[in-house]
Amino acid sequence: MKALSWHGRADMRCEQVPDPILVDPTDAIVRITSTAICGSDLHLYDGFNPFMEPGDILGHEPMGIVEEVGSEVRRLRKGDRVVIPFTISCGACFFCQKTLYSLCETTNRNADLARKVMGHTTAGLFGYSHLTGGYAGGQAQYLRVPYADVGPLRIDSDLPDEQVLFLSDIFPTGWMAAVNAEIEPGDTVAVWGCGPVAQFCIQSAWMLGAGRVIAIDRVPERLEMARTHGRAETIDFMKVGVYDQLMEMTSGRGPDRCIDAVGAEAHSAGSIDSLYDKAKTMLMQETDRPHVIREAIMCCRPGGTISVPGVYLGFVDKIPMGSYMNKALTMKTGQTHVPRFHDELLRRVESGEIDPSFVITHTVPIDKGPEMYKTFRDKEDGCIKVVLKPWD
Repeated sequence: MKALSWHGRADMRCEQVPDPILVDPTDAIVRITSTAICGSDLHLYDGFNPFMEPGDILGHEPMGIVEEVGSEVRRLRKGDRVVIPFTISCGACFFCQKTLYSLCETTNRNADLARKVMGHTTAGLFGYSHLTGGYAGGQAQYLRVPYADVGPLRIDSDLPDEQVLFLSDIFPTGWMAAVNAEIEPGDTVAVWGCGPVAQFCIQSAWMLGAGRVIAIDRVPERLEMARTHGRAETIDFMKVGVYDQLMEMTSGRGPDRCIDAVGAEAHSAGSIDSLYDKAKTMLMQETDRPHVIREAIMCCRPGGTISVPGVYLGFVDKIPMGSYMNKALTMKTGQTHVPRFHDELLRRVESGEIDPSFVITHTVPIDKGPEMYKTFRDKEDGCIKVVLKPWD
């Protein structure tokens, strides 16, 4: 089959690799009809994750048609159309029983490695390094799906792939970020980033009752999408200071809720801390660039909440803990517990309340995947979200 595989920093290849097979009786094999490149994939593309191996198949936003099921699969059958969450969850462990699916303690095949790095293991993830299990991802023509009765969401309607594909990750991720922000009716919500996850943070904030949404970025196309589709007020951080602008917009109080939808590879307009982070990461003395989380802590109003869907990978420096503690802030984070939100979000799509396809700017055959990684990373050609078609 065709698949996109990682061979080093900025080296993605579309290659012929062996088709997956059933390994366990709870597996399914899915023929992928649509898959996507996620902003989180760029952390791997840029070499920020040290737990990659040449030939690893990337991708964690797939959907398709069930081709084969194991002997113990009861909920799915051949021919079912499914969206596949990026998390792999057993459905039976302590955390799955609490619907904390991304914390599943069963599915990470490299749990000992994860414990050494993070203190505990978390769930296995599709296409996201050997720290999270080394599972082949969904940027391929076929995908083996473990625990197939737990994660996949069956789509019984005739909605096109483009309207349901993002239930695999970025729509539930944006929704959980807004839920974690503890938005109350009328709140002012500031969202750092206007990439695909941030766009769903914006949409979700409105659905949860926000009074104002302010979006922060530097890329014109992304800011325009936040204004037009997201009805957000916007800040271009290359033109104005974010802290001063937010204080002016909120009469000195600061946003009630702040969402960091950027994560490890934050940029800023030449601030001292961003130059510090750049130097430290180049010298391998820091793993991430946490400018946004620092800025969110400083900007959030006292007693407010910071939500972090942006992916961080390791250790960061110079977090303003004095501000965080003395302002009595709350921070909530986490990989998304995707199946927890599936039913509600699918209902919102089917009712017409939201059409998630608005974020798509490029739809291409999987053969063009390597060049689209670069286009997406470099924010060229107005690229915001790429959908790959493995069979075109």
